[in-house]
Amino acid sequence: MTLSKDKIRNVAIIAHVDHGKTTLVDGLLKQSHTFRDNQAEMSQTLIMDSGDQEHERGITITAKQTCVYYDGYKINIIDTPGHADFSGEVERTLNMADGVLLIVDAQEGPMPQTKFVLSKALNLGLRPVVVINKIDKPAARVNEVLSEIESLFLELATDELQLFYPVYYAIAREGRAGKTTELDDDLHVIFESIINDIPAPSVNPDAESAQLLVAALAGDNYLGKYCIGKIFSGKLKKGQSVTILRANNASDEGSFATTGANEREPARNDGPGDRCPSGSMVAKQKGKIDCLFSYRGLSKEEVPEAIAGDIVAITGVSEANIGDTIATGDNPEALPGIELEAPTLSIYIGPNTSPLKGREGEFTTSRQIAERLTRELETNIALKIQPDGLGYKVSGRGELHLSVLIETMRREGYEMEVGRPEVVYREIDGVKCEPIESLTVEVEPEFVGAVSQELGVRKAELKSQELTAAGATRFVYEISTAALIGLRNNLLTATKGTVIMSSIAAGYRPVEGKYKPERNGALVSFESGVSTAYALDAAQARGILYIPPQVPVYQGMIVGLSNKKDDLDINICREKQLTNMRTHASDGAIQLTPYTQLSLEQCLDFLLDDELLEVTPKSLRLRKRQLDPIKRKRENRNLV
Repeated sequence: MTLSKDKIRNVAIIAHVDHGKTTLVDGLLKQSHTFRDNQAEMSQTLIMDSGDQEHERGITITAKQTCVYYDGYKINIIDTPGHADFSGEVERTLNMADGVLLIVDAQEGPMPQTKFVLSKALNLGLRPVVVINKIDKPAARVNEVLSEIESLFLELATDELQLFYPVYYAIAREGRAGKTTELDDDLHVIFESIINDIPAPSVNPDAESAQLLVAALAGDNYLGKYCIGKIFSGKLKKGQSVTILRANNASDEGSFATTGANEREPARNDGPGDRCPSGSMVAKQKGKIDCLFSYRGLSKEEVPEAIAGDIVAITGVSEANIGDTIATGDNPEALPGIELEAPTLSIYIGPNTSPLKGREGEFTTSRQIAERLTRELETNIALKIQPDGLGYKVSGRGELHLSVLIETMRREGYEMEVGRPEVVYREIDGVKCEPIESLTVEVEPEFVGAVSQELGVRKAELKSQELTAAGATRFVYEISTAALIGLRNNLLTATKGTVIMSSIAAGYRPVEGKYKPERNGALVSFESGVSTAYALDAAQARGILYIPPQVPVYQGMIVGLSNKKDDLDINICREKQLTNMRTHASDGAIQLTPYTQLSLEQCLDFLLDDELLEVTPKSLRLRKRQLDPIKRKRENRNLV
């Protein structure tokens, strides 16, 4: 099919988490006849969420591209994450779009991430289309939500034209939408809105030289690395020679290269550079397009050439990274780079140093971890990584952002140790400042007191409080990022798993004093060996146990949470001594309380400054930094 740029539409689907983005994309894929009727995708849901963790967590983690054809138009669709921790995915992919579908839940209304993604879209000048989804909810409040959206646009719009946006209503799960709450039986109004309300790409198709901004990377074992992006000018052809232009901007900070087993230095661009329009130096590299792909549904199809305005994937330019410009011609020019928000949390990741190191992982050395983190930087551009002793300081957008990375590495066979998440401070006008976040908490009335007490301890400032249509109470707090660590797990426990909470970065403020988490002491093993039911039976009276019988333990390993404020060293490897004295009571079966198995996020929240988490493909083990109990007590006395 021969297309002009006027027949191309590039649209991103943006929303708060769980408002129905990916479900709506499912409907667009199925109703555009992208799949045959007998294909498996026709009976699947959340088709775009392809990763294991995305299926398990029920969220979108990485942005993905797909394409459908409707009424002679090619519609490139970008499905973006809704969780604030993955907002870097939104920032890098919005550069490929010319408009956005803003999905809003008919009951919850605009939430923190709704405001963030909409502000990014409006600042880029993208044309918005609003879809109020899930109008079949019993507590749906369509008119109130419509009013809240209007207020949000008034607050965020950068020009008057952005205040005039079409509104549609939908039940994405059923594949139905309409211009009013009387829905049609399909999504044709959404297709028509994309064609009529989203503009054609604003590009220069007749330019002699082509320009493509790399916004995503992919790869396979056959063709290697794919560079994905939108063509802003000219045409790209298979076999064409190109120049890779790399701007030295802030997004390069924190990337590093390994130079030897124990030597590491920041990566740098060597050689002469030219000036790009923004004034920053540009490093040049030559390459050649081996293959050129266009998107159709979930797959790619090889094409001989692609025009300006289209989103394509190319191979043969493996040196290119996200934010680079791939250009043709004798005098190539770089496009403006991708701007990202700064990280707010950091965590130490290093080689495992416990007595059980090397038993369960395939990749265990500092060099192997460094190489894996370097590969992660290519696609996860919201991360910053710096050497830190034997390991690395990895900075990201939040606990979930970092824990997904750790879990991914763990599943790939990496063994490592991880420290407590720490806040990334900034110096503003000579004053040390900490990040703060706007926290929205929705909870049933009977748990209001528990939520208020927990947030009061963490010195959160209440900004607003209201009753929702469903009878729940919605709070909006301003809280430091440091105090936010571990809050989700505490609130889930306090509200019996019913709390709904989300947060979004809200700027910085001067540090008023380092937040110190309050927690009871740990039950720490002072013997190495194998845990026994006999010893655990005696230990369970001292606190909550985190391990079952018959697992290997070592001196300094944390095996539970004490009932008291101070750490308690215990022996959980002790076995019952055999004697010829027999009684009915002593021969009875041991009844152990079921142990508490902590998730990765719960383990990270548990950690204090003097503790580490040992992460292997098979196990999560909490431990003290100093394993020897005598040395540990001596160090604690010195700190006091």
